[in-house]
Amino acid sequence: MTQSSEPIGFVNVRRMGANMARRLHDLGFHLSAVYDRQIATATALAAELSCQVAPNPAAVAQASTIVITVVTDDAAMQQIYAIDDPAGLLAHADGRLFINCATLSPAIHREIEQRLKARGGASLEACMASSIPQARQGTLYLMCGGKPEVFARARPVLDAMSKTVRYIGPAGTAAQVKALVNMVMNCNTAALAEGLGLGAALGLDLTMLREVFSQTGAASRVLETDGEDMQQRAHDCYFSAAHAAKDSGIAVALGQAAGLRLPLADATLQQYQRLVASGKGELDKSAIAELTFKDRQAG
Repeated sequence: MTQSSEPIGFVNVRRMGANMARRLHDLGFHLSAVYDRQIATATALAAELSCQVAPNPAAVAQASTIVITVVTDDAAMQQIYAIDDPAGLLAHADGRLFINCATLSPAIHREIEQRLKARGGASLEACMASSIPQARQGTLYLMCGGKPEVFARARPVLDAMSKTVRYIGPAGTAAQVKALVNMVMNCNTAALAEGLGLGAALGLDLTMLREVFSQTGAASRVLETDGEDMQQRAHDCYFSAAHAAKDSGIAVALGQAAGLRLPLADATLQQYQRLVASGKGELDKSAIAELTFKDRQAG
């Protein structure tokens, strides 16, 4: 593995960002600064990694030549890259590489690339199709979009965090692929919840039913990751229902813009929106099963 000696900073160090930072630290990369709106979270991680606690995103960029962001949504992305904000990342963009890892709309990735280009910086979207354990182990699946030369510069860091890195194309294209990945995953999750919910209503043994699913056309990756959790009502968060709703919303909007009807994706989005409205948005996406089992109430 080719290791970069460039100082690397992180903006937003919750579950995913913190574990990506730990992975790079374990491999001897130079961690320069971390920022999070939850100051205690950033302070604890900085102490663990022996790096600086930044008071704002601008300080992360000032201390780093590579900045990795893992924000929640388009609005958060707009905030950290706000134009003419002395506390934002654009304040110290010149010569920096910004690797943006969240699932966002394709349009925001294209817009941020242009903002950074105007200030001498470069951006790459590195969309993640993985969860917290993979972030810690350095086995993420990354889909990247941006200029080829920017991808090449980022490659040592990307390789350290992942088992698979795919270059998709220009800015926005990786975000399109990631939206489709999560759209299909969320539809599969909703379908599995309905299958298990109906099985329970029929009085079937759900362990047996999951085994049959796994050996037939009902098998899926979601069955492996979420099936037992749905049965046991174990919804510790690896990928939240709120994020599932957000990502399905991105895909549905892309479909509308393309002039397509996506009835399954639309129905799945409505289910996740129901779950969020019931106050369960911070549970894992497997909690969608709370909507389909007769003896469970989720609003």
